[in-house]
Amino acid sequence: MTVTQISVFLENKCGRLAKVASVLGGNNINIRALSIADTSDFGILRLIVDDPQRSIEVLKAEGFAVSETDVIAVKVQDKPGGLAECLKTFNGCGANIEYMYAFVGSFQKNAIVIFKVEDVHHIGKLLQEAGMRLLTTEELSLI
Repeated sequence: MTVTQISVFLENKCGRLAKVASVLGGNNINIRALSIADTSDFGILRLIVDDPQRSIEVLKAEGFAVSETDVIAVKVQDKPGGLAECLKTFNGCGANIEYMYAFVGSFQKNAIVIFKVEDVHHIGKLLQEAGMRLLTTEELSLI
C-alpha cells in the first residue's frame, strides 16, 4: 500500500513556493503534508495532496517540472518513543530509509510519517505483516 508523492523542482527565487500553493489552491487541491530540500540554486518540494494526478496536470500546465514517487505513509503513535518504535520495525524489515518527513494529524490521535524507501511495495508488505498501519491517499485526504 503506497501513497503518491508529488515532487516539484523549484528555482530558489522569491515567490516560486507561493505560486505552487496558489496553483494548487486555485484548483481546489488540498496539501496534506510537505517537505522542502534546498540548495542555494534550487529546491525540491515534496507534497502529499488529496488529488495527486490532477496536481501533476495543473502544475505542469503552469510550467513546473513535476514528478511522482511512491512512498509509504505510516501511522505512528504520537507519544515519546513512538517514532523509535516504528523505526525498530523498519530495521527489522531491512529497510534503508532514503528520507522521511512527518505531520501530526487528527488520524486517530496519531502522527503520520512519510517514508521513502528503495522498494516501497516489498517494505510496505513487510511492515503490514509486522503490524504497522499503512495509510492510503484516500485516508490522508480526510485528515
